[in-house]
Amino acid sequence: MKTALRVFRYLLNYKKDVLLNIGFNIFYVFFSLFSFVMIVPFLSVLFGLLPSPETCPAFSFDKDTLIDYVSYYLNYYKESHGIFACLFYISSGYLIFAFFASLCRYFAMYFLSPIRNGVIGDLRADIYHKITVLPISFFTAQRKGDLISRMTADLADIEWSVLSCLQMMVKDPFMVIAFLITLLFMSVKLVLFILITLPLAMFFINKIGASLKRNSMKAQTQTGILTSKIEETLGALRVIKAYNTENMMYENYAKDNHFFTRINTKVYRRRELATPLTEIFSILTLVVIVLFGGTMVLHNEINAAVLIGFTVLFARIVAPLQSISSAYYSFQKADAAAKRIYQVFDAEEIIIEKDNAVIMPPLRKEIVFENVSFAYKNGQTVLSNINITIRKGETVAFVGHSGAGKTTLLDLISRFADTSEGKITFDGMDIRNFNINSLRSNTGLVMQESILFNDTIFNNIAFGKPNTTLDEVVSAAKIANAHEFIIKLPKGYYSFAGDKALQLSGGQRQRLCIARAVINNPCILLLDEATSALDTENEFLVRESLRSAMQSRTTLIVAHRLSSVIYADRIFVIEHGKIVSYGTHEELLTTSPLYASLVASQILQ
Repeated sequence: MKTALRVFRYLLNYKKDVLLNIGFNIFYVFFSLFSFVMIVPFLSVLFGLLPSPETCPAFSFDKDTLIDYVSYYLNYYKESHGIFACLFYISSGYLIFAFFASLCRYFAMYFLSPIRNGVIGDLRADIYHKITVLPISFFTAQRKGDLISRMTADLADIEWSVLSCLQMMVKDPFMVIAFLITLLFMSVKLVLFILITLPLAMFFINKIGASLKRNSMKAQTQTGILTSKIEETLGALRVIKAYNTENMMYENYAKDNHFFTRINTKVYRRRELATPLTEIFSILTLVVIVLFGGTMVLHNEINAAVLIGFTVLFARIVAPLQSISSAYYSFQKADAAAKRIYQVFDAEEIIIEKDNAVIMPPLRKEIVFENVSFAYKNGQTVLSNINITIRKGETVAFVGHSGAGKTTLLDLISRFADTSEGKITFDGMDIRNFNINSLRSNTGLVMQESILFNDTIFNNIAFGKPNTTLDEVVSAAKIANAHEFIIKLPKGYYSFAGDKALQLSGGQRQRLCIARAVINNPCILLLDEATSALDTENEFLVRESLRSAMQSRTTLIVAHRLSSVIYADRIFVIEHGKIVSYGTHEELLTTSPLYASLVASQILQ
């Protein structure tokens, strides 16, 4: 349960509401206790169960003295005003205490609402922020659907399992303690009979709780798998239909769904054991109290009125005890959800910004790769001993077979990953000394996939530059040769792109991405397969947009197609993470057999 308890640090943001919630819960228990205690004098007057002292005893908190004290005044009032009036005033006292108890319970819940919703809101915001700052490498080993499940289903489990128990955790334990103290005051011997059954009850509760936690972890993991399958299916519907695999996909999903259903059934069955298990032990204890308490009354060890009050108060403890056991089971389920969430929270942020990081100025002279090597954590080497100097305003391209390490070079420039050995410098300054935001503001990235948001064209272009004016957006669109088709849209720049901007052509989407890349006027432009997914016509339009965007900028290109790199100032041929040759297009045709073979196939892999 340690992981679930980490959630409660968020309560520090709501100290005032927490204190008010606790305060009103305490008052609720106080008024509830006294309202039930009023039943004792009511029944005592009605049935004449209290003794009738001739003189008023001195007030004392001793049980027998207190009973005599109350008995004297109740009998006096009954004789002077009549039994009906006495019962009326006792009932009025009961109603007053019950009213204030209900009022305090409402205010306790009133102040719990901002705590519950605020904590889950803070937790949701923090995990979203954590996902945005984690390095790209973290997500290569994660299912997108599983991460979505952690941010939705697991958070919902925490909300209902942990935060819904806040009221029980304060009110119910305090009520049990307060009532037990009162019961101890009434009869220590009878309380000992109650305590005999507790170890047995706790043993079964712990056993069931451990099983519930194991099955809850399995259920939440399976939720992530199912969410991933749904996400993958929605993104691959064309492929599924094209290959007639609807039934196969359904059968695979149905199999996982059946397993999830069985696990969830186990979870719910075990969780629902809390109430009947507590009820059985409570009834067993109540029977013991009645049997032994009755024997004590017959032997004049306890007053009959006290036994009645003891039985009523103990019966009132049963519901809080059931709530506490239910809360315990809920915590076991929530702990499994919290572990999955905190696996994301505790993930290492590999890309760390230095405390004294400086704002990156515009590039003035050159970019230098000095003995740069990069390897994954599993030891797989991607780049080895790369030494390159790229002058300001120069356009360089990287070609080679898939997996040679070309895209990794661009990732290192933007610090999506850091070098394992060596360093990259801008004008002699190691890029790890720069503020990461300023570094990335100076680099514009255009990828193979045209990623746009379900927002307006204006907001998609201005995505990386808050408070952008329309003139700036239009200027960037003109550089990307996108202005002409944008103004023909129904609402121009304020037209919605739609989900994944599928209502636009591939070339139009890519030109919007180019406009977004240049909106900040970056001094470095990174093009990662920017035209490889386009047809010939769209490739030509996008290539013209890129040429406009590349003017006066230092540009690094990774491309498959010959047309994208043929005009580069220098082309670097990479094989197995090493630069095997470099030069212009014409030079490499004669000096690099690998480059010549790629050109011969007309596809630079």
